[in-house]
Amino acid sequence: MTDILVVSAGPLTTVQDLGRPGWAHIGVPPSGAVDREALTFGNHVVGNDPGTAGLEATLAGPSLQFRAPAVVALTGAESSATVSGRPAPANAPVPVGAGEVLELRGCIRGVRTYICIRGGIEAEATLGSRSTDLMSGLGPPPLRDGDALRIGAEPRRRPNAEAAAPAPRPDVPVLRVLPGPRDDWFAPGALDALCASSWRVDPASNRIGVRLSGPRLERLDRGELLSEGLVTGAIQVPPSGQPIVLLNDHPTTGGYPVLAAVHTADLPLTAQLGPHSAVRFAPTG
Repeated sequence: MTDILVVSAGPLTTVQDLGRPGWAHIGVPPSGAVDREALTFGNHVVGNDPGTAGLEATLAGPSLQFRAPAVVALTGAESSATVSGRPAPANAPVPVGAGEVLELRGCIRGVRTYICIRGGIEAEATLGSRSTDLMSGLGPPPLRDGDALRIGAEPRRRPNAEAAAPAPRPDVPVLRVLPGPRDDWFAPGALDALCASSWRVDPASNRIGVRLSGPRLERLDRGELLSEGLVTGAIQVPPSGQPIVLLNDHPTTGGYPVLAAVHTADLPLTAQLGPHSAVRFAPTG
């Protein structure tokens, strides 16, 4: 049975829940929603459990035709969204009638909008998660035009129209970082240079990592380490001296030294960094 027809998939729309942590020992990334706060808040709004699978739309799209009545919530990056031409507000339950089309246009103040549907997206779980993983290929493939989606069982909780919307994101986010573990591979003052500079997001960034451009971070050794374990938020520095902040689909091991790691609480801000946007870092107090 088709509950939702994907009229247009957009540049990159994937199914995401809270991921599949705990499998790094066999090379499986954590995956899951890059902006976990947005997904869990959207699920709260429509009455789902926090980890219910929704859709993560990147930069723009999708356009979805609902074959049955539904309730959705749009969270994360702001988007000019409509339901059959009517404006669809963010961070609130939005009813969609049978035959109506939910359309998301370009993302504003962020790059990832989450579509949480009451009942969630029904998809086969792999290693306990329905998340699409761009690195390993696990989970359902990214949406394509003409795909059919199914909605899961009706949850027990009612939609929450009174949920307080998240605070607006700053124009230039400041991400808190913890030093190390390989700061000994860098010239003295490298961490200070990371935190003293303003960085720009390279358009080549994706769910694997946010590539940054700015002043060169000098390494003492231009070689590579033996592969070491990596965590989401790790700031790798390749020989170019331009840092990469790893996101949810990152490899579980790597040979570039890690100068610092973004505080877990600031990863949702990292998730919404768009092409050419500015970002700064600050040491944890």
